[in-house]
Amino acid sequence: MTTAFSSDVASARAGAARIASAWDDAYAATLDEPQLLLYRSNLLGADKEITNFGGGNTSAKIVMPDPLTGAQTEVLWVKGSGGDLGSIKLDGFATLYMDKLNALRGRYRGLDNEDEMVGYLPHCTFNLNARAASIDTPLHAYIAHRHVDHMHPDAVIAIAACKNSRALTASIFEGELGWLPWQRPGYDLGLKLEAMVSEQPGLKGIMLEGHGLFTWGDTAKSCYENTLSIIRRADAWLAANGSTPAFGGARHAALPQQERAALAARLMPVLRGKISKGEYKLGHFDDSTAVLEFVCSQELQALAALGTSCPDHFLRTKIRPLVLDFAPDAPDFDALAASLGAALEAYRQDYAAYYQRCARPDSPAMRDPNPVIYLIPGVGMLSFAKDKATARIAGEFYINAVNVMRGANSVDTYVGLPEQEAFDIEYWLLEEAKLQRMPKPKSLAGRVALVTGGGGGIGQAVARQLLAEGACVMLTDIDQAAIDSAYGGLVRHGGADAIATVRADITSEADVKRVLDSVALRFGGVDLLVSNAGIASASPLQDTSLAVWQHNLSVLATGYFLVSRTAYSSMLAQGLGGSIIYVASKNGLVASAGASAYCTAKAAEIHLARCIALEGAPYGIRVNVVNPDAVIRGSRIWDGKWKEERAASNKIEADNIEEFYRQRSLLKRSVLPEDIAEAVYFFASEKSAKSTGNILNVDAGNAAAFTR
Repeated sequence: MTTAFSSDVASARAGAARIASAWDDAYAATLDEPQLLLYRSNLLGADKEITNFGGGNTSAKIVMPDPLTGAQTEVLWVKGSGGDLGSIKLDGFATLYMDKLNALRGRYRGLDNEDEMVGYLPHCTFNLNARAASIDTPLHAYIAHRHVDHMHPDAVIAIAACKNSRALTASIFEGELGWLPWQRPGYDLGLKLEAMVSEQPGLKGIMLEGHGLFTWGDTAKSCYENTLSIIRRADAWLAANGSTPAFGGARHAALPQQERAALAARLMPVLRGKISKGEYKLGHFDDSTAVLEFVCSQELQALAALGTSCPDHFLRTKIRPLVLDFAPDAPDFDALAASLGAALEAYRQDYAAYYQRCARPDSPAMRDPNPVIYLIPGVGMLSFAKDKATARIAGEFYINAVNVMRGANSVDTYVGLPEQEAFDIEYWLLEEAKLQRMPKPKSLAGRVALVTGGGGGIGQAVARQLLAEGACVMLTDIDQAAIDSAYGGLVRHGGADAIATVRADITSEADVKRVLDSVALRFGGVDLLVSNAGIASASPLQDTSLAVWQHNLSVLATGYFLVSRTAYSSMLAQGLGGSIIYVASKNGLVASAGASAYCTAKAAEIHLARCIALEGAPYGIRVNVVNPDAVIRGSRIWDGKWKEERAASNKIEADNIEEFYRQRSLLKRSVLPEDIAEAVYFFASEKSAKSTGNILNVDAGNAAAFTR
């Protein structure tokens, strides 16, 4: 193994190409000091090879006028607690008086009382800034440089997580990078960083064993470029000196992509059901190249058992992943599914034993003992958490850990975080306090909804309502342009993690299966089906063609049957119950002249819902119906001939149709898509937990449609 820094030109160029400077001098010249800190932070956070989501932090010491005295004072701007560098705004930075931070030295009572120092940070706040300062604040404050970066680059952590990390750091960086042994972030580590920088003024940065990198500069630009330079140097050295096959070489070949996706789509609802008894979980599937290389490797079991090294990785991914027993060269889904119960129970018992071994007298109670990361040889990685973003990000963090293990083992021996240290991070009282401050989950948190007819006004209103209550939503519609447009509005409302779309024709059995597979792969399963796809037609019986009759029944009866059957099967596989809501019509209860095909199909919908309610009740699957009437604004069925046909049938002008229906109702009120969405939410939520087989009319009052 070569330990001296290699000048291999090809490797260096490869690293430089991946981690290139994006600094724009012309743009930077327009910014003041706080804005330059923000600019640098966003550039660093945008590249996941530099730091992971929510990981790392940046700071700048800026001289500013004191808002009380007007005197010039030095202020530390540092990323606040819980922020992400890639998306942070100026209000994401905590601001603290440097003279007050320096005065804290007199309050420090040693390692045994370290956590109390966090309680003093609010007393150092500058300009009444409400952004909470993070535990890393002293690490930035006491480094005697104006600009400081703390990053978690895979290449650097790969060296930091080596058994011979200290010697490698000294050799690779030729004395320009200091090294400190593993220590949990806090006040004492800040003092150690200060001492090392003071004693070795020629340093360009400091490596924290198993953790990450501190770098600095006199200007925002020099700090940024110094950070990139160190990362590129680590990356190039690893590329030039790695001498062993990744993870001991391949043990298995990956299944073809379609087979991987099909297996994951079948497995995720089953697994989700087994880990969601206490709290609904949402899933994420990843079969990227890095993941497949790891899950197909000789050293999968051994490395997975070691866990992660960087505390940021560990906090997201738990003590270790669960490797599922699956042989991709002889794939047997039924055997895999049957093994889940025992595998999960063994993991939970192991986690409980870990808790008992490491718990301290004041440790919080044991948390959910289920794994977060699931590795499937030949298939990929599943991650499950309480919301979709957390599940996705946990997977991304584990890929960071995989990259670290690959790099470390290629040049030395990878070392995970010691078990007690890992526990002390996971059950840190400061982290527990942060968890306790989290807002109460919304009423549909962790639930997954499938909404058909999602491109129309009612479908979009339903999606907005469910997103607002914390659900994830998959929209499907036969009109690609309509769901593309709907997605554009809804993603701003609920965030990209919580909303997805897939085009499908619900009269196609193959399309419907593809939709439910897409829901499973995207979110882990389905809890709520809102069957809302609709068409409308009107004509006297003698003018109703067979094609029109069959089209109404195909979409409004057969389509509802296909979607319900497939979603129902997924709900059964999960074992978590569920709610199916049909958006039918007043016309399913009340006959209308000149609309026999439509009325008959809607009546079939309602009766199908009753039948499924009978079968689903023993499994906790509720089925209910919402009957709208005359939802004109925002509803696409009124965009075609239906409006003119109903106007002709009622002998009125088409432009008067909304007023006609309003005056026809008992309450003399228009019915809007949002009204239907409220009714759907009622049946989707626990507010209607004891309701199945019911019909809720949302029609502003129509005596003929009274159900009793």
